[in-house]
Amino acid sequence: MNASLPAPCRLAAVALAAAVLLPAGPAAAADAYKLQTGDPSGTYRIDPHHSLAEFWVGHLGVSELPGRFDRIEGTFTFDAKHPERDKVSVTIPVKSLDTNDAQRDKDLLGPDFFDAKAYPTLKFTSTSVKWDNKHHGTLTGKLTLKGVTRTVHFDLHHIGAGPDPWGGYRSGYVADAAIKRSDFAMSYMQKGISDMVQLQLNIEGKREKKQDQ
Repeated sequence: MNASLPAPCRLAAVALAAAVLLPAGPAAAADAYKLQTGDPSGTYRIDPHHSLAEFWVGHLGVSELPGRFDRIEGTFTFDAKHPERDKVSVTIPVKSLDTNDAQRDKDLLGPDFFDAKAYPTLKFTSTSVKWDNKHHGTLTGKLTLKGVTRTVHFDLHHIGAGPDPWGGYRSGYVADAAIKRSDFAMSYMQKGISDMVQLQLNIEGKREKKQDQ
């Protein structure tokens, strides 16, 4: 799948693939996957087993190298009556980095890039969430990476909300942004690796408290 596509396009591609690959017929129709449309209001704990952060960075001017952080911790809130109160707090252990190459991961975790020994966590704390409609908005906040804190704006998409099979309630989001790694003290090898980095947060949370509680 083309990682440069916007999040809604990637979701549409997944849905199309499912429609092509899954068997047709009454049984398939009865079990068809669909987005939930419940009220997401409340306070959520991020589910680390169904959430991750991904990135894409240009390599040698000929390709885009993907990578990810496999662990995300944190909370978020959604208040339908007072959207100005919405908040997001995310912490990512830098050592959860995975680019599908052990030597490259070692290099990236070293002092030329993330310097995980000195700066073991990546943090994002929202300062505002502004919604254009029920499913799209802008998430703004402070990203702290390698000891440097900068303001970052994410294009925010609410995927869905509703009950899970285990008696809980969940809500999920995709957030996309672009940053310059040089803004975060990572200027090494700019002739071979692009300064601009595409970020995407895929977050699923389990509701701990309803809005009216």
